Amino acid sequence: MSFISRCSNLVTAAIAATLVTATCALTAQASTPDPGTTTKSSEAPKSEAASHKLSPNANAPLDRSGKKRVGKASFYAPMFAGRKMADGTKMDPLDNNAASRTLPLGTTAKVTNLETGKSAFVTIQDRGPYVDGRIVDLSPATAREIGLSHRKGVARVEVSPLAVPLPNGGVKLGAAGQAVLARNDRALRQFPPVGW
Repeated sequence: MSFISRCSNLVTAAIAATLVTATCALTAQASTPDPGTTTKSSEAPKSEAASHKLSPNANAPLDRSGKKRVGKASFYAPMFAGRKMADGTKMDPLDNNAASRTLPLGTTAKVTNLETGKSAFVTIQDRGPYVDGRIVDLSPATAREIGLSHRKGVARVEVSPLAVPLPNGGVKLGAAGQAVLARNDRALRQFPPVGW
């Protein structure tokens, strides 16, 4: 798990990004062959992995649409337990906290591991992950709940917002919230309460 992909503090993330960029540049410079030597074409430069990292300083536009999204999920490394998240609370590895670059803080969402079919509900309390293609970072407890193991590290998931906070203080029902209302409405019509 990348250090940058787990940063909740933008200052720490900016310092880490600078260190990674410098390290990758030094690694690339050290791995450049001397003139006259040959390298195997199958060898990828060591700095290639760094090209998939996103800048923690780049502000992604907030998505208040409530639509489902599919991408990769990762989870917080143990070293982030107790660190302050973007909403000011401390990261609890046993809680249902999660990070998203685009969902507003306070959004509740259903995260489903598309490989295992297991789901869990999370609250977006942090910003990240800062790795291209990843759409959510989960607490270790939530990752275990949906079948995401330390050994695999990343899983393809569907993130379906339940409720999305609006700037005016209201709340918009997301795709998961609308699905719950539709199920309840069907159940009420099929089995109306006594006295209806």
